[in-house]
Amino acid sequence: MSIIDENQRHSSEAQVRERYSAAANALEPSLCCPVSYNSDHLQIIPQEIIDRDYGCGDPTQYVRGGETVLDLGSGGGKICYILSQVVGAAGKVIGVDCNREMLALARSHQETVAKSLGYANVSFHCGLIQDLALDLDLLAKELRQRPVADQFDWLEMRAAEERLRREQTMIADGSIDCIVSNCVLNLVRRQDRAQLLGEMHRVLKRGGRVAISDIVSDQDVPQQLQQDAELWSGCISGAYREDAFLKAFEDAGFHGVAIAAREEEPWRTVQGIEFRSLTVTAYKGKAGPCLERNQALVYRGPFRKVEDDDGHLFRRGERTAVCDKTFHLLQNAPYDEAFIPIEPREEIPLETAQDFDCRRHALRSPQDTKGAAYDLTVLADDCCGDGGCC
Repeated sequence: MSIIDENQRHSSEAQVRERYSAAANALEPSLCCPVSYNSDHLQIIPQEIIDRDYGCGDPTQYVRGGETVLDLGSGGGKICYILSQVVGAAGKVIGVDCNREMLALARSHQETVAKSLGYANVSFHCGLIQDLALDLDLLAKELRQRPVADQFDWLEMRAAEERLRREQTMIADGSIDCIVSNCVLNLVRRQDRAQLLGEMHRVLKRGGRVAISDIVSDQDVPQQLQQDAELWSGCISGAYREDAFLKAFEDAGFHGVAIAAREEEPWRTVQGIEFRSLTVTAYKGKAGPCLERNQALVYRGPFRKVEDDDGHLFRRGERTAVCDKTFHLLQNAPYDEAFIPIEPREEIPLETAQDFDCRRHALRSPQDTKGAAYDLTVLADDCCGDGGCC
């Protein structure tokens, strides 16, 4: 039977479900590449979960204590149980997966892990990671009460889905500090990926971030490989092209998109195309009005010039005029000390600030920040103190 014939019988989605259901009950090493985690965090995790972990990176190292973290495609729960220790009792970890067997494995050990930790901060939800509003466990209750027998029942069930998304949202808007995922995004159908990235952006808090480990390719994956359901379920033929993976986060409204880790050697090579593990971090928070408050940023270097995601050009050492949003955005992670902020001596209140045209590149005159009437003189010996400074 040809690859195309086989895929007519078994879609990529069905193959993913079947393969990961089987992998929940029996170890399948070929599903993903080996990953090393902090051994201290593995001590309380049951061995059957450790044995059935199918990932390609370690996004847990980008999470901080006390945070609310969402794991997309949480599988058997290994990453969630590691993160439960990272965030501590003050934090919260939410896993989302739609595989029956994997969810059952993860949920079966919640009480055991909680007793070992002395606190319970992990929950698992049944849902599609590209539709984080719809809790499929709640939908199952609706289906039991009102089975779908014909097209009219189906239309009513669609209305029930929308009601559940609206009234009993699985993951609420702006509720998550950090989203992690480990070798799952490549399993999502290509036509659903824009929605997936949009959902990730929706549920993050302003200032929140993602840390996503996945398999990427160095070239476009040809159509005949994309039609191979076995390669798709094996995290191969659904891989993003490496640069397109980063661009997808940018297109979804994230900023500060960066490669946090990249395996030098490919995990697999198929028809000359290299497939390797990549971990990407990205942040939410650049939405909002551009307001003029006479602020400036000075790029420290070492490059002669850099350009941010919104097209602002910063030349080393120059006072670049920026809006209030960009002024604050570029002082926070992941830019970390890349810019020197210059505030005006007389603050312009937000309620009276005028629009700032971020499409233009302009320098900020020192007179703008000091004020037109600024005429202070400080003698050189005023700075010397007892020990002198010259």
